[in-house]
Amino acid sequence: MAHFRTVSLSLAAIAAALAASPVLADSAMIAGTDVLRTWNLVVLGDLTSSSEVEGRTFVGGNLNGNSSNYQIQPIAASSTGTPGLTVVGDVNGGSKNLNNGSGAVVGGSVNSGLNLNGAAQAVLVGGSISNTNVNQNTVTSGLAASDPSFSQNLTQQKSLIETSMTGLSYTMSTQASNSELTITGNTGTFNAQPDANGVAVFNISSADLDKIGEIKFNLNGADTAIVNVSGSSITLNDNFLGGTQNLGEHVIWNFPNAKDLTLTTAWGGSVLAPGAAATTGNYIQGSAVFGSLIQNGEMHIGTYTGSYTAPSDPGTSTSSGGSTSSSSGGSTAVPEPGVFALFAIALGGLAFWRRRKAVAVK
Repeated sequence: MAHFRTVSLSLAAIAAALAASPVLADSAMIAGTDVLRTWNLVVLGDLTSSSEVEGRTFVGGNLNGNSSNYQIQPIAASSTGTPGLTVVGDVNGGSKNLNNGSGAVVGGSVNSGLNLNGAAQAVLVGGSISNTNVNQNTVTSGLAASDPSFSQNLTQQKSLIETSMTGLSYTMSTQASNSELTITGNTGTFNAQPDANGVAVFNISSADLDKIGEIKFNLNGADTAIVNVSGSSITLNDNFLGGTQNLGEHVIWNFPNAKDLTLTTAWGGSVLAPGAAATTGNYIQGSAVFGSLIQNGEMHIGTYTGSYTAPSDPGTSTSSGGSTSSSSGGSTAVPEPGVFALFAIALGGLAFWRRRKAVAVK
């Protein structure tokens, strides 16, 4: 039988974590292009996975499927305290593996169990948790019952991401093209002609994408290359000449009208398809946003790093304290205290507790 216990942090440990982490003074909600910079994979609804994500993952619904892996690459800590795995709903199916100090925030219950690998992690759960060996980690459950704002903040973050990603996709789709796709035989060459802000825009159809089997990018110094692809049913099955490296950081494939999206080959570039029910069978190198996802292919880091900010995109994380964030023409209230700040406090408190324990042993 799996061993489970909850490790509670002392008030002194939490106070020390707050003192050592000035970023926690104003808890943050993440919106706009910061979503692409923060998460390797965002699924607004349910994610069913039998694969892995190298960076951070956000799931707006339930996380289902067989055993899957999260934050399998060491990455820098987030300034907003964002954990490696965030799930607004429940975690079901086979055990989920959290690696490299990933940590997790789960709004519902963890029914599958978690394997907490590597550095000490903090896990915050709104409901119950089962089949999890705590060991040196900090695991706190039942938070939704003791503090309704825990669930409220997660729901608010999901709503903000959904609104801002839908608005960002639409805004990108309305931009005039300044660069061209040239098709020669089976090869499609995207020759970027960035404007003064370093932004190149391609407007193509899904039929254009279907005409080619190999893709070549000439970024020509573009900070961000936006490829708007019209069409409701999308199949991504092309190969990339020169490989997929360094495309996710600067290329955003935008599918504003996509209702279903299927990927069969390795894909270079971040993917924005907030309305699509997607299925992947190979890896994506970059950030990705889907409506729902059946994931059979890996997500590789190389998340978006460009400086593009749409006219209706705040482009930065928004702090609480009564402020509002305008993500697509409207205002969204940002509550406090902020669940990611709570996660960072727990993680900081764990580090403080471990340091005190080490000193005591000496």
